Amino acid sequence: MPLRAWWAAPVPFEREIDSFSFQKRVVIVLPEVFGVNAWLRSITDRLAAHGIPALAIPLFARTAPDLDLGYSDQDLKEGRRHKDATTAAQILADVSATILWLQKRCPAVEVMVVGFCFGGHAALLAATLPDVAVTLNFYGAGVSRFRPGGGEPTLSLIPQVKGRLICLFGLADSLIPEDDRQAVEQALRQVDPVGDRLRMELFPEADHGFMCDARGSFQAAAAERGWALIREAVVF
Repeated sequence: MPLRAWWAAPVPFEREIDSFSFQKRVVIVLPEVFGVNAWLRSITDRLAAHGIPALAIPLFARTAPDLDLGYSDQDLKEGRRHKDATTAAQILADVSATILWLQKRCPAVEVMVVGFCFGGHAALLAATLPDVAVTLNFYGAGVSRFRPGGGEPTLSLIPQVKGRLICLFGLADSLIPEDDRQAVEQALRQVDPVGDRLRMELFPEADHGFMCDARGSFQAAAAERGWALIREAVVF
């Protein structure tokens, strides 16, 4: 099934898909429930401006392949409707297909996944794939409580993560309360007690969606720190 994605490549290659064979790493960007909207596309463009090819893919290709929402209450309701119709198996199939597509064009490339909100939850799922070298899960809610489509909570898959993983949460995020953060930290420490490969980053006073400057919860200082961690991971 085709995925309607957004590709951004460094200058001077612009959007030439087959021109990034020199790159060490490419980033797959996973969206919030609002789809591959203007803000998410700006993330890929910003990565490309830093010299890193990036590809934003939809998470709801089966029910809303062209989803592009704003941030109103009605938009949130619509996005959540598609989220509830999406399964972990579908997410993993789509990310796997994306990785294969990228590897055909650059066999030696390392794959990094960055996800926000539901895309953060999806990024944690994607981190279990063997070809994912680095994952950043920005405020992926519910990972200790459910798995999309049913089954054991996504957090139970942490032992399958072979690459590097950072889970990033705001301390003022009511969607990810302290109990959930503690569950995530415990799961990470059980696999990597030192935190060299798997770790959690906390952002004081930051709310859900703190990276997104199109939302009221945007926090500039936290977002800058988040971008610093992305850049650090990209050049690792």
